[in-house]
This record gives sequence, structure tokens and C-alpha cells, in this order.
Amino acid sequence: MIAAVSSSLHVGKAGPMVHIGACIGAIVGQGGSSKYGMTCRWLRYFKNDRDRRDLVTCGSAAGVAAAFRAPVGGVLFALESLSSWKGRAYRLLLAATVSIFISCCLFGLPWLAPCRPCLKEDCPSIGHSGSFKNFQCPPNHYNDLASLFFNTNDDTIRKLYSSETNDDFQKSSITVSFVASYVLGILSYGVAAPFGLFVPIILTGASYGRLIGMLMGSNSNLDHGLFAVLGSASFLGGTMRMTVSVCVIILELTNNLLLLPLVMLVLLISKTVADSFNPNIYDLILKLKGLPYLEDHAEPYMRQLTVSDVVAGPLRTFNGVEKVGNIVHILKTTGHHAFPVIDEPPFSSSPVLYGLILRAHLLSLLKKKCFLPTCTLSGFDASKQFLADDFAKRGSGKHDRIEDIELTAEEMEMFIDLHPFTNTSPYTVVETMSLAKALILFRQVGLRHLLIVPKSSCVSNSS
Repeated sequence: MIAAVSSSLHVGKAGPMVHIGACIGAIVGQGGSSKYGMTCRWLRYFKNDRDRRDLVTCGSAAGVAAAFRAPVGGVLFALESLSSWKGRAYRLLLAATVSIFISCCLFGLPWLAPCRPCLKEDCPSIGHSGSFKNFQCPPNHYNDLASLFFNTNDDTIRKLYSSETNDDFQKSSITVSFVASYVLGILSYGVAAPFGLFVPIILTGASYGRLIGMLMGSNSNLDHGLFAVLGSASFLGGTMRMTVSVCVIILELTNNLLLLPLVMLVLLISKTVADSFNPNIYDLILKLKGLPYLEDHAEPYMRQLTVSDVVAGPLRTFNGVEKVGNIVHILKTTGHHAFPVIDEPPFSSSPVLYGLILRAHLLSLLKKKCFLPTCTLSGFDASKQFLADDFAKRGSGKHDRIEDIELTAEEMEMFIDLHPFTNTSPYTVVETMSLAKALILFRQVGLRHLLIVPKSSCVSNSS
């Protein structure tokens, strides 16, 4: 990221900061790193799917907060763009607050250093024109296009946002800057380098907005810096389709609450227009890369389908007391993360769903070799033979594999009682449920698995 940003590529820092924050959250969610000696005993409480997902989201929010010094914007970015379950807002706010506090401390350290005198000819010029570039111009002159190209992106955006600078740039220079920024932004985003979209889009939108202000001429008395801010808001809203978080980020960048009505209006218009053409940039990239992604809303056609219309088989299930060889065979031939457990006679009068067991838990049972010689209920207390750490989630790249477990032919003929290790209350829906309702339930509750059961003729009422 440091090399990409410092090389003057048309890139931003938001993407890598989000990625770095997510990586830190993932490390915490897996209990630290034993390889590098960064483990703490209290981190074991986060070694599960739900907390790890929340920590990755919190880390992403902290990354945005650190990149823009906008803690509220970081929280809203995570809620709008990353989190499919909105029940952890307070964790996001805490992570973003800590991140912005540390960022402010780091940016405040240079104020503690003493100033040193320099030669007059080496000192930077004083005033609002101090960041303008002289380039090939004579003394006391500057090149406005060079000032847009040869400054850092942050300085260029600050210059375009500045008020009372209507005469500092020419229309031709702003036009060239806008076209170059737009084209370079498209080309740079296809490069396999760590950078983000926020800064390039803000810069392109600022050039576009200031150009519109210049073209309006005497028809408008608004400051060109205001047009630049609104241009950035329009590009962000049309590209990322995030209204609330972008609005807060723009307001925190400009520190001007009076812009709120105009920024909200521009964001709503740009998002509405863009939604009529295609999805947001993040969804497009996910589709181009072929990554699995669950849409945040149900399509209209889903209301006409039931969950039974989209299920795919064959379904692999386990009996309550299952043969070791059958478990090994299913684990080797499938990649499912969890399996339904069905109780059949003689353990029940008829086949009935007992619960859901995770693949990782089955691997742990095979490693521990908790086997029975016959197909009978074990009747033992699992809490006395297993520790919570035995079933804790592994770190990234450290998952148990069925190929690494060695079993003898005699052990393959033995049995495992799955009842003590099964989740007996998984989320289930009937096969006639609307696909749209099932999608909303899956996202809003933050599920990993959802079981579909046949419609029963028996109805029980509880009050």
C-alpha cells in the first residue's frame, strides 16, 4: 500500500486500510497467532464463527475511520457495505472510536517537535497559494494544471474544495484533470495492487463538480468549492450506492454541517439514477471474480418461488448413532460445513430431525476416537470428556482435514453417538415458505445454515 500510494498512482488508501483492519479482526477472532507468539488466554472466547465475523466487520470499520478520521462514517460504512446483520453496531462504534483516537494521537505527535530555522530560499511560500507548483513558469507564477497533477491526492482535493478560489483554475485545466482522473481511475482499479476507490472517486468528482460550476458562469453565485464537494458526493453515491455513510464522511471531511441538505439531495439523485442502470461497483467486482455473495434484498421473482424450488440434492444426513466408516466416507466425498442428524428406529418411533452437527465437530470426534463398539446410546456426559477448546474454531489455514486422520479397519466398523454434540435447535423452515422470506430471515438473523423440512400435517399450538 505504501509503495502504491507513494508512486503517484491514481489510487486511494481506503481499500487497504479496510483490508488491514479486517485482517487484524480475523487474527483476534482466531485467538491470535501462535506462530508469532501473539496469543492471549482471553482471546479464546472469540474463537467462533459469529464473533469472528463481527470482529472482521469491526476491523473494517476501524480501517475507514483511520483512513478518513471519520469514526461515525466508518461505522456506517461497515453497516451499509459489509455487515449483513445489524446487531453489532455498538462494537463497530467502539472499534472506530479506538481507531480514530489512535490516529489523532499519531497525527498530533509532530506538534510536539520543535521548529528549526531554514534558509529563506528553501522555506515554502506562505498563504493559500503555498501548495501551487511553479513548474516551468517564471518567479511568482504558478501552473494550475501542474498543481493538480503533481500534488498529492489529498492536497489536490483540499485545493479543489477550497472556497473563494474561483479564479485559481482555468476551464481547460479542470477539464484535462477530470478526464485524466476518470480514465486513470478506471485503469488503476484493474491493477493487482493494494489501494481503494474512495480517494480517486472523490478527486474525480471534485474536478467534475468544479467544472460544472465554471460552466454555469454568471448563472450561479455559488462558490466553485461547493460544486466540487457536491460533485464528489454525486460520484460516490452513483458508484458505491451508500448514502448515509458517504454523507457523514463528506461532512466530516469538510467540517461543514450546512452542506447536509445539499449533500443528501445529491446522493439520493445519483443513487436513484445509477440503480436504474447497474449494481454498485462492489457487487460488480464480486460477480466478475466469481465470488459467492448473498444479495441484501430479495428480487421480485423470489416472491413467486418457494424454498423447495431451489433446493439441490442429494442431501447427506447422519443417524443419531452413526458408523465411523460412513462418517469418513461422507466427509471425504462432500464439502458441506454441517449435516442434519436424523433419529430413526429404534431410537425413535419414526424418522425425526434431531439437530445439526458441524463438520469441524465431526473431525474433532474422529481425532479423539470417541467410538462405541455397538450401535447404542453412549449415555456419557460430553462436558466431562471434552473441553471447550476441543471444539473451538481454528485459525485461518489451520483447519483439520479428514485426510490427516488415520483410522484402522477395526475403528471404521465402530460407531459414534452424535447426540451429545448436536445442535438440537437449528433454524428450520417449511418447504412451502417463500424464497424471499427465507432470504430475509437468513440475512437478518445472521445464519450460516437453514434447514428445510417437509410440511407436516400435525399442528401443535403453544401459548
